[in-house]
Amino acid sequence: MPDQPLQPFSPPTALLSYLPAGLSAGVLVTWALYAVFAFWAIYTLVAVYHWLRYSHASWVAFPAIAAHFLVSFALMSYALSGNAFFLAPYLP
Repeated sequence: MPDQPLQPFSPPTALLSYLPAGLSAGVLVTWALYAVFAFWAIYTLVAVYHWLRYSHASWVAFPAIAAHFLVSFALMSYALSGNAFFLAPYLP
C-alpha cells in the first residue's frame, strides 16, 4: 500500500524455530544459491561441449559462449555476494 513504508521481508518465525542452533535462513539461502551455481556450471559445460562438437565449427558459437559466461558470471556473483560491481559505474 502506498501510504505505508516498505518493510523488509522476514520469514515466518514458526519456520525458523525448526532450524538447528547456529543455522539461519541466510545460510540456507546461500547454500541453495551455491547448489544452483553448481547445477548451472555442469549444465553449461555440457551445453558448450555439444555446441562446439555438433555445430559444424560455427564461429557464432564463440562470441555467444563468451557472452553467456559474462552475463551468467555477473548474475551469479551478484546473487551470491550482493555486490553489483558490474553496475557500480552507473549507480549514483
